[in-house]
Amino acid sequence: MGANEGKEKFINKIKLNVKTAPYYFLLPILVLYLVFMVYPIIDSFILSFQKFEQGQYSFAGLQNYIRLFNDPVFTTALKNTFFYLIIQVPIMVGLALFLAVILEQYIIVGREFFRMSMFLPSVTALVAYALIFKLLLNTDFGMLNYLLSLIGIDKVDWLNGVLTAKLSIVLAITWKWTGYNMVILTAGIKGISDELYEAADIDGAGKWQKFRYITIPSLKPVILFSTITSTIGTLQLFDESYILTQGGPDNATITVGHYLYNTGFKFFDFGYAAAISYALVVIILILSIIQMKVTEERD
Repeated sequence: MGANEGKEKFINKIKLNVKTAPYYFLLPILVLYLVFMVYPIIDSFILSFQKFEQGQYSFAGLQNYIRLFNDPVFTTALKNTFFYLIIQVPIMVGLALFLAVILEQYIIVGREFFRMSMFLPSVTALVAYALIFKLLLNTDFGMLNYLLSLIGIDKVDWLNGVLTAKLSIVLAITWKWTGYNMVILTAGIKGISDELYEAADIDGAGKWQKFRYITIPSLKPVILFSTITSTIGTLQLFDESYILTQGGPDNATITVGHYLYNTGFKFFDFGYAAAISYALVVIILILSIIQMKVTEERD
């Protein structure tokens, strides 16, 4: 009888260990997540209500957030960021959709080669690709100006003009991320039933009608996803502004992310930098909600 009780206790102990074992395996990841993700988020939020004076941080209330509304550089950075958002995101998503449709539905020979070639820029290191574009757009010896000179066009000061510098950043971002969005949209196209296109062929629909009434409606969730992720990425833009133009000329290309970096790591005003970061979080949240609501209403 004692042996049976001992056996049952041993079995129950094993069952208990089997139930709790996954939590022990997850514990290291959970600790890392709490230390490197949750704690910085909470600490930076608290920091956004503080200011550094006389060698220590003190509570400043909403002073940092009020300062945002009176900061001309932040206003300029916000305008520049929205310029990139309004110009670049529609061009990139539209071009990605066009390439996805062409490669998936029309090009058969060399499809994988073209798809891989267009996706490769998205895995290129941000700093490396920005430096490459800085060389390509150089006023004196850049390849783009050399090509323009072959057709009789004068040199363009791409990285030092107010408008040309912004367009240079738009060009660089579009080159890097179009292929990434193209792959996402291609996956969406693969999920569209061939029966829909066959029925459209029977009804005598042309290529444009199939694209408009089948492809686009079927891809709406995927297009929304690409648009939201591209919007978030553009609002967080930093590398291109920092490397290509250093935010110039006269802050004409500085982004919110770039200004946040300068505030925190150049001027060491970490309380104000934290406030800028949370203002950016709120902007991203509002725009994402608006995009989803607009799509739902259209549906």
